[in-house]
Amino acid sequence: MPKFETSDGLSLHYEDQGEGIPLLCLAGLTRDTHDFDYVAPHLADVRLVRMDYRGRGQSDWGPHESYQIPIEARDAIELLDHLGIDKAAVLGTSRGGLIAMVLAATAKDRLTGVALNDIGPEIAASGLDVIKGYLGRNPPFKSFEEAAEKRAAAMTAFEDVPAERWLNEARILYREGQDGLVIPYDPKLRDAVLGGGAQPAPDLWPLYDTLSGLPLCAIRGANSDLLSEDCFAEMQNRRPDMVAVEVPGRGHIPFLDEPESLDALGRWLAMLR
Repeated sequence: MPKFETSDGLSLHYEDQGEGIPLLCLAGLTRDTHDFDYVAPHLADVRLVRMDYRGRGQSDWGPHESYQIPIEARDAIELLDHLGIDKAAVLGTSRGGLIAMVLAATAKDRLTGVALNDIGPEIAASGLDVIKGYLGRNPPFKSFEEAAEKRAAAMTAFEDVPAERWLNEARILYREGQDGLVIPYDPKLRDAVLGGGAQPAPDLWPLYDTLSGLPLCAIRGANSDLLSEDCFAEMQNRRPDMVAVEVPGRGHIPFLDEPESLDALGRWLAMLR
């Protein structure tokens, strides 16, 4: 089980698979390396590097005040250093996309390109409210099967998702505890986010603009409640050269193995070769 130690002494889990273009995959806020399980089999000629952020998955928990995007960006660079990777492309899902933008502002010389999965420089309040509703709280479900059934019913922004996918999602999102399912991350992540760690600055457009010159891809779930249509349009207006696609029948976040997502990522990766 590969681990590396951060400069402040935490042991973080990572995975390093394949050969080719280094691609650092950064997961959503509460998620881990499994965020990219669906897309991984479709990525050829790529060195796929994934990590569990501090306080998530199989990584050490830290002080809740360290669950901040700039610190998580520093952890990402330290992982690249640990692996001897000078430059990497970044595929960032939700929180991971915000980290990617911070990396573009602080360590642009380490990046070869950025792909953003359902995230942009404006975070819709409705989507953020949904996240705040469950963040740091154990679910009321007693089994993965119950969680899958309830999630399928609640995720009305998603269409034509097989029941087995929702069951797999439940196994990713939760762990079995003594009295039911529990979250696989530090509950104090809630304190960090509600205290201001949801995004690195009030106005993220200057961060987005630091992506200038990097091959850029942006994927939006057509029913997303976090990345609005207006924000997505302005992202394209500022970067008319980027690969941009909306995935029908998906909310926050696309699974990334949809044909539209795979086509967009394929075109973006071709720009890096």
